[in-house]
Amino acid sequence: MTNGSKPRRPDVTTVEIIGGPEALEVGLSSYDARWAEDYLRHRRRILDALAAADVDVEHIGSTSVPGLAAKPIVDIVVAVVDITAEEDYLDGLLAAGYELRVREPGHRLVRTPTRDVHVHVYERGNPAVHEYLLLRDHLRSHADDRALYESVKRALLNRQWSDMNHYSDAKSDVILAIKTRARAARQ
Repeated sequence: MTNGSKPRRPDVTTVEIIGGPEALEVGLSSYDARWAEDYLRHRRRILDALAAADVDVEHIGSTSVPGLAAKPIVDIVVAVVDITAEEDYLDGLLAAGYELRVREPGHRLVRTPTRDVHVHVYERGNPAVHEYLLLRDHLRSHADDRALYESVKRALLNRQWSDMNHYSDAKSDVILAIKTRARAARQ
């Protein structure tokens, strides 16, 4: 752990997907400035729900990149002090109207009932948070990689997917290549 304290309890060791696999039903939409407004509205909702907790909240994913086509799902990352202390954040998020979708080691996912906002919860210092921000920041400032990423997403969406997670996994190679360039550009 990076917060200098020991977790109050062990983290979960399995992946629990509440509701089971779901088919990918949405296509790509042209960039919409309302996604940033939606993020700000949900950021306020999250901060209000977790007012007693020490959290960081960031807009991530394709909807956070102006000019990039995206599935119209706003992704948000919340960094908490202790991922195992679900009572410090999960209860508040559920009370604020989010629904638990995924519980897995180091990560929880809640979303709106309409599935248009996904909130990824990680422990502060988890490398996944840095990776999300690395990709977002690079795509915001590098039009060539933004265009490449969009073209790969469009090609993949022409296929049938039995589960949204399989679509996400299929983007891994291009994401890794872009993040490699992003790290090189930072040095």
